[in-house]
Amino acid sequence: MGFSLVDLPWLTPAPADFSARCRSLPGEGTSGHLLQLLATHRLGSREALAFRRALSRCIEAEVDLAPLSPFRLAVLSNGTVDFIADEIPAAAARHGVAVELVIPDFDQVVQTATDPNSAVNRSGPDGVLLAVDYRWFGFDSAAEDGEAAVVEGVDRLFAAAEAIRSHSGASLIFQTLAAPPAPLFGSYDRRVAQSPLAMVEATNAYIVARAADVGGYVLDVAQLAARIGLDDWFDPTQWAAYKVPFSPHCNGAYADHLGRLLGAIRGKSRKCLVLDLDNTLWGGVVGDDGVEGLTVGLGNPLGEAFLEIQKMALTLRNRGVVLAVASKNDHQVAMDALQTHPEFLMRSEHIAVFQANWSDKASNLEAIAKTLSVGLDALVLLDDNPAERAQVRAALPAVAIPELPTDPAWYPWFLQSAGYFEAVGFSEEDKQRAVSYSANAQRAEVESKARDLGDYLSSLGMSLSVSEFDLPGRSRISQLINKTNQFNLTTRRYTEVQVADVETRGDRIGLQARLRDRFGDLGMIAVVICHIKDQDEGRTAHIDTWLMSCRVLGRKVEEAMFTALAEVLRSRGVTYLSAEYRPSQKNHMVREHYDKLGLPLLKEDEAGIRTYGAALDDLRTFDLPLALDVRVPTTAS
Repeated sequence: MGFSLVDLPWLTPAPADFSARCRSLPGEGTSGHLLQLLATHRLGSREALAFRRALSRCIEAEVDLAPLSPFRLAVLSNGTVDFIADEIPAAAARHGVAVELVIPDFDQVVQTATDPNSAVNRSGPDGVLLAVDYRWFGFDSAAEDGEAAVVEGVDRLFAAAEAIRSHSGASLIFQTLAAPPAPLFGSYDRRVAQSPLAMVEATNAYIVARAADVGGYVLDVAQLAARIGLDDWFDPTQWAAYKVPFSPHCNGAYADHLGRLLGAIRGKSRKCLVLDLDNTLWGGVVGDDGVEGLTVGLGNPLGEAFLEIQKMALTLRNRGVVLAVASKNDHQVAMDALQTHPEFLMRSEHIAVFQANWSDKASNLEAIAKTLSVGLDALVLLDDNPAERAQVRAALPAVAIPELPTDPAWYPWFLQSAGYFEAVGFSEEDKQRAVSYSANAQRAEVESKARDLGDYLSSLGMSLSVSEFDLPGRSRISQLINKTNQFNLTTRRYTEVQVADVETRGDRIGLQARLRDRFGDLGMIAVVICHIKDQDEGRTAHIDTWLMSCRVLGRKVEEAMFTALAEVLRSRGVTYLSAEYRPSQKNHMVREHYDKLGLPLLKEDEAGIRTYGAALDDLRTFDLPLALDVRVPTTAS
């Protein structure tokens, strides 16, 4: 039994009336939730086109597409991408993004990029995908000087990219090149610099390195094509007839990989893997078979399959994915298995939330999300039972649930191929996330034993460090800005390039805050961006962005951050502070954030936008249950 990536087998088949459902949109009750639910199915080209048209109609009708995040994407290519474009909107919606596409004429990459009045540059794109392949570089035949050809091609690509950024301010998405499948020298190809294979591999190394230098993203088409197989990826007949860059049957896989990248850029990647236990993490039913009767470990094909599942889960944990358990089981019996089985790789300390009981699985997933202070759209459920999967999909459509085959040896392939945990960065905070969430359970235990809130907060031994935006924190800052929805006063989104711009502009102040307590380092938990203006009545500041991790709610961190901000603004000669709350579907919890801090409300308009302002000298002061360390220069640099 085998599976192909092009079939996206972790998705459920589309219902028979899928196209009819799409044609009925927009209609009463149309929402981003409904569109995302439709997109979670495995779609053929007709269904994908029906979805694209439905999404376009919804955008034109100004339907509220939340929780989908908008993203205007321009695609520049040396090939024809119209049919690929039909698949992209559904793939992006599947990963939390409502995409609008701008597709110029094919093979006009440089011309479109360098013309400030081109349709792409005038469209105000959020991102531009430079979807060129080896033929655009001239690597369809050997070169006289392979190294010179690579440098010339890469320079041409990045000159076009710089022109795009200069004219439109868009984020840049580069893609690696799939190598032509026919070897020139056979196994000697990689040792000959002028061979197409060697030039492609050298170009890919340049693209990855230089994309990081310019704050761009990378769509790894080379890896995707290698997994599918180069002979299946390329279709010379389609290229000769229509200039289609790769085989049409790969369109869905390409679109899904692009969609998950757009989702990661918008902060939509999942955070938590929830594991079933019996016949998912181990073979057998622990309540019936006992710990000694479970199948897991070396020397047995089935046991080794379950061992690989545990290894995969721990590998994900080491890169920042939080692990949880949701199982219909006796709590102590299941816990004993994790603690005592000699062959297990996973132990209870690896699990941030352990829900083993006889409640329905949907309720346990809701409890896990609440405990972790994340939305249901942060969860992925791995469960061998098709009935359980169907029930949870019906009850909690926001939870991602891959379809699984009967053979558990394939579970890691299905889960990791689905792209739920796509990343566009990997920071120290990411590495520590799983440990941090486990420490939250210890904090909760201390809270339950504390006499009152003040006693609890004092016992934590907290310290908050506030500093300006910098290069080491840039990736995490952008990540927080794009994924934080609840404690986010304006829900404005900024790319890494735009975050870097805040660092260098004298009329901007960007603050990042990190929190520690006696249980560990919670990492970066807050971001504030202020605009500064010199006016006749004095220097003023306006809070453009204020967001915080919900993990630190109720710890007086808001008051500490406000205190730090006021200190920094005073040092820059600011005398007046203004701010605003802009309502979204998810940020109602912070509607009265500034009221609680004592910043006077000046007005509220019909859209619910609340405007605040006061002289800095009139701001409240607070008694803080933590140490505050403000590491910001006293004057603007």
